[in-house]
Amino acid sequence: MTHRGFFRRAGPFSVAQIAERVGAELASGAEGDRQITDVRPISEAGAGDISFLDNRRYASELRSTSAGACLLRPAFADKLPENTVGLLTDRPYHALARTLFLFYPDAGRPLVYQGQDGPVHPTARIEEGASIEPGAVIGAQAEVGAGTVIAAGAAIGYGVKIGRDAYVGPNASVIHALVGDRVVIHAGVAIGQDGFGFAMGPDGHLKVPQIGRVIIQDDVEIGAGSAVDRGALSDTVIGEGTKIDNLVQIGHNVRIGRHCVLAGQVGISGSTVLEDFVVIGGQCGCAGHIRIGAGAQIAAMSGVTHSVPPGERWGGAPAKPVAQWSREIAVIKALGETLKGKALARLKQLLS
Repeated sequence: MTHRGFFRRAGPFSVAQIAERVGAELASGAEGDRQITDVRPISEAGAGDISFLDNRRYASELRSTSAGACLLRPAFADKLPENTVGLLTDRPYHALARTLFLFYPDAGRPLVYQGQDGPVHPTARIEEGASIEPGAVIGAQAEVGAGTVIAAGAAIGYGVKIGRDAYVGPNASVIHALVGDRVVIHAGVAIGQDGFGFAMGPDGHLKVPQIGRVIIQDDVEIGAGSAVDRGALSDTVIGEGTKIDNLVQIGHNVRIGRHCVLAGQVGISGSTVLEDFVVIGGQCGCAGHIRIGAGAQIAAMSGVTHSVPPGERWGGAPAKPVAQWSREIAVIKALGETLKGKALARLKQLLS
C-alpha cells in the first residue's frame, strides 16, 4: 500500500549540522555541506539519506550502501563507500536516536485521534456498509472499507487504513498501520505501538523514535491480547493468510511471510524474518536479527537463537535440529537413570 506516512519530517539538514546536533565527528575530508533529507536503513538508504551501523552483523552491507551519510564507529570508517560521508561516534545507536528526533520531532508521541470531539473524526472516510459499533473511535484521515466491523471500544488511529470485510474486536487498538481485506483482529489486540527501541548506557536509556509502520496483508488473523510493534526505520510486515494465536508478541521490523502459523505466547524479537509457511509452537521465543526459512517448524517451548534453514524441524533451548535434540534428551534420560541406580545402590549399602 502507498501511504503518506504518519509523522511530519523536518529538514533537510547538512551533514555538518547533523554531526553537531548528535555529537559526531565528520570523517577526514568529508563533505560537510551535503544535504540529507531522511533517515533510512543501511540497505535501503539512497544518496539523500543518512543511515547507521552499530551491529557488526550488518557490516557487510556497509560496503554496498548507497547512503549519503552514515553514523558509525571509527573502526569501520575504512569500509565506507567513496560516496558515503562518515559521521564517527563511539555510540552510533545513541546518535541515531538524536538524528531521528532531529528529522521527526513529533515521533516521540503516537498519533491517534488528533483532538477530535466526537467518536468519528470528520475527515475519516467510512465506506458504505461498514459498521462502527458504539464506543469505537475513528481518528483523523483514517479509512475503513465496506463490510468491515469496528467493534465496541476499539480505537482506530490517525491515518490508519483498514480494508474491506475486516473485523477489529472490542478494545483493540490499531495505530500507525495499514490493514488489508478480510483481516480479523480479535479483542484486546494492540497494533502499531512503539517498538522496544532504547539506546542503553550507563547514563540512562535514550528512547529511539520508531517511524515505521505495521503492514498487515489480506486474510491475516490475530488472536486476542497479541501485540504487533511498528517498525523502527522500515516496516513490520505480516504476510497474507498468516494465523496468529492469542498473546503473541511481534517486535519491530519483524517480517512474517505468507501463511505462517504462530501458536499462543510466541515472542518474535526485532528484525527477525519468517519466510512463508513457517510454523512455530506455543511459548517459543525467537532472538532478533535471525531468519527462519520457508516451511520450517519449531517445537513448542523452544528458544531459537540462530537462523533455521528452510524446511527443517527444530526444537529445544537453545533450539537445534529435532533429531539432534531427541538424541540429547535420550542421553540425558539414560544418564539420569544410571545416576538414580547408583544412588539407590549406595543408599541400600548405607542402610544395611
